[in-house]
Amino acid sequence: MSAPSVAAPQSSWEDLFRKKLALFGHRNWIVIADAAYPAQCAPGVTTIFAEGEPFDVIRRVLSAVADAKHIKARLFADLELAFVSEEDAPGIRVYREGITELVRWPDVQTTAHEQLIGKLDEAAKKFEVLILKTALTIPYTSLFLELDCGYWNAGAEARLRATMGE
Repeated sequence: MSAPSVAAPQSSWEDLFRKKLALFGHRNWIVIADAAYPAQCAPGVTTIFAEGEPFDVIRRVLSAVADAKHIKARLFADLELAFVSEEDAPGIRVYREGITELVRWPDVQTTAHEQLIGKLDEAAKKFEVLILKTALTIPYTSLFLELDCGYWNAGAEARLRATMGE
């Protein structure tokens, strides 16, 4: 899991991702998944293979989302990640250390994997979900991004609703 190449050309996955990102808004989801993540058949779910080193894919996605003015992301990770042993999944310790360097871990909500899948299933009934499947072969390493509006917040919404008398 090496550092990204500075002059690496954009791959086809990244072109598609950036096009989707421009269209996405609050209630859309992006998942950066491990290799065994299933291709879902729901009409609102698109799964593409993201070539490249998994930490580089994560870095590129998080950077693009952070640079987008119209959205922000709430991050979720599998609760199971903290409990997977090195004996059962060689490389999990290095992954946990690496992801902690990439993501402000206190900002990540951990939720049971099946509950996160349920959230995606519900979201996909009305909104698009993009799954970027990586070559990572360590279980419970998926990162889930629930998108929200980047230029509005809960406080502003509450004030608006109060003004409207709701």
